[in-house]
Amino acid sequence: MLSVQYFKSERNIQLVSGIFFVVIFASAAWQISQMSLFTALGISPLIVGILFGIVYGNTLRQHMPDYYVGGISYSSKTLLRFAIILYGFRLTFQDLLLVGLDGFAISAFMLVTTFVGGSWLGIKLFKLPRRLAFLTASGSAVCGAAAVLATEPVVKGRNYESSIAVGTVVVFGTVSMFIYPFLYSHGFLDMTIEQYGAYVGGTLHEVAHVVAAGQAVSPEAGNIAVIVKMMRVILIAPLLISLGYWLRTHPDFTDCDDDPQDENACRGGKYTFRTFPWFAVLFIVCVGFNSLHLLPQDVVNAINTFDIFLLTMAMCALGIQTSIKQIREVGPRPFLLAALLAVWLGVGGYYVTKLVIV
Repeated sequence: MLSVQYFKSERNIQLVSGIFFVVIFASAAWQISQMSLFTALGISPLIVGILFGIVYGNTLRQHMPDYYVGGISYSSKTLLRFAIILYGFRLTFQDLLLVGLDGFAISAFMLVTTFVGGSWLGIKLFKLPRRLAFLTASGSAVCGAAAVLATEPVVKGRNYESSIAVGTVVVFGTVSMFIYPFLYSHGFLDMTIEQYGAYVGGTLHEVAHVVAAGQAVSPEAGNIAVIVKMMRVILIAPLLISLGYWLRTHPDFTDCDDDPQDENACRGGKYTFRTFPWFAVLFIVCVGFNSLHLLPQDVVNAINTFDIFLLTMAMCALGIQTSIKQIREVGPRPFLLAALLAVWLGVGGYYVTKLVIV
């Protein structure tokens, strides 16, 4: 009994040591993301965190104690799910009423077409692993890095695949953040303020990108953009539940041939998705609870800040476990896919917005 108790205690100490190691990384990423250069570019702590992790994971990781691995893996998986659940405190169902049917239609249409079209193009045209195609499409369709992280447990994505998908968000989301206000201010976008705000919220990747591109034109455009963007974020829950159900009912949809030893993804040569994405349901529960306004706003703000830190930890852990060699082997195909999706979001989203909001 004493030996078993000692083992459990030792294992817990090692787990906490690994988590604390990730906390240090996330704290540094958080501080750097607050610098004026990063805030101006709309680069969140999540993006800084994954870059930190990748640099460390591909340079100094061989010097890292082996017993940190458990805590790092825990941060990129268990803490990630908890962070996605708490993300619901950023939203309320009242947001749905604010955007109205027009905002909902734009958000839903762009999300579905981008995700379905991106997944199909990634698998059929670019011959990407199905997991990577789903992750890249979700990052463009919903809310950037957070969407990639939320989709990863459902599709059982590899660490390097999630890192690649996040990289596409960084590149094309940041570029679009500058292009949209430039096109509007120079008369290339024939839109009202309301249309422009809905266009930005319905098509840009990260929430930070939406805020920057909207506020660059006017506070009113920025407010509308954020509200429509929040609608897209809410829709991530039905997307994940639908995706998980579809994958479970299509067991031949497998990527097991590239890693047959991975027991979490492959059993009997089949890709299994037995675990229902309950974190997506709990995400909706948090949205509902937040809609009741039972907590003081200061408490909600504290929860949101804590949640972003947890997501930053997950990104740091993800980066530490990412191999540049694996990214190089995939090549430029994910970025070509993301480029096509960015064009669709920019051009298709423009005409969809003009059609819906007259």
